[in-house]
Amino acid sequence: GYKSVAKQLADKFHFEKVAITLRESHSASDNGWSAMLYDVATNEYAFSKKYELRIVDRVGGGDSFGGGLIYALLSGKNTQDAVEFAVAASALKHSIEGDFNMVTVSEVEKLAGGDGSGRIQR
Repeated sequence: GYKSVAKQLADKFHFEKVAITLRESHSASDNGWSAMLYDVATNEYAFSKKYELRIVDRVGGGDSFGGGLIYALLSGKNTQDAVEFAVAASALKHSIEGDFNMVTVSEVEKLAGGDGSGRIQR
């Protein structure tokens, strides 16, 4: 259903891209975290890998996703790499107390390009 929702949003509001975060709540402290990015120009739907998070602090997680996505797209990353970077940035933020994502681009890229296990190591 996420593909349909993304397409409807793009059609109705003339968006170039639509991103949707996908949270699976296992408990208050444990969540599955992933996202999808729809690119209207290429009609491409990219789904990120899913991270299993042990949440330290959710505050700033959405902002970290949005900031990571903007950074990735402005840096020229393709649709798949952009959504992977954004989800990794947000996943790392969930492991940090406070509202500020205290990670480097290198740390985000390392997680985004990792082995796919979905485990965050800090």
